[in-house]
Amino acid sequence: MNGLAKFLAVVLAACSMAAAADSNVASAVQAAKDVPLKADPALAFWRGARPVIMEKDTQGQPVGKLKGDVRIRWTKNNLYLLFACPYDLLYVKAEPEIKTETNKLWNWDVAEAFIGSDFNNIKLYKEFEVSPQGEWIDLDIDLNNPHHEDGWTWNSGFEVAVSTNEDAHVWYAAMKIPYAAIDTKPAAIGNKLRMNLFRSQGPPNHHQEITWQPPMAQTFHTPEQFGTLELVGSKQ
Repeated sequence: MNGLAKFLAVVLAACSMAAAADSNVASAVQAAKDVPLKADPALAFWRGARPVIMEKDTQGQPVGKLKGDVRIRWTKNNLYLLFACPYDLLYVKAEPEIKTETNKLWNWDVAEAFIGSDFNNIKLYKEFEVSPQGEWIDLDIDLNNPHHEDGWTWNSGFEVAVSTNEDAHVWYAAMKIPYAAIDTKPAAIGNKLRMNLFRSQGPPNHHQEITWQPPMAQTFHTPEQFGTLELVGSKQ
């Protein structure tokens, strides 16, 4: 191997190591202003984001064609997320209610974001869910409390929007979360949050769970496995 080849090999190895080291870090790209929420991936607003890939099950195994992504943006007032959710067969609740939150929404197809700002007490975080039908729930999670599920009565004031491309078998879920609901600090470039992203897909006899950071457990509520979300500027 000549000198140039050795140099290139070292550079490629270093890049691969850096990519692996940062695989649990996602970026939310700053937006110039707040916009009306739409679950439309073709909008320029969403094209300015960097996709976060969801491609593994809870044990870290590939999910194949169910691989999806999440695009994340932020302003001084809000955090925006857009889930792209490939599906085989939608499993949804009969007679959906979208004007008030739906407790135990996680029993059906759903997209979920777990977000916390406390790096000292990682058992404190917020949970946001939306279904293909536009049902929603937000929860204030405290894993130090054995009845932390009572946190479903908390309300963040977040908004949701959904759409479905039946031909492509993909549904989209958008969230607009007031930044003050997830962090005591004002939104600013360099802020970091703890985050994980999940999806549940299909009926009980054909159920599939899709994750960003596999919890390696039977529950999504494994904060030790969360990744990091960093707020970055639009030019980075």
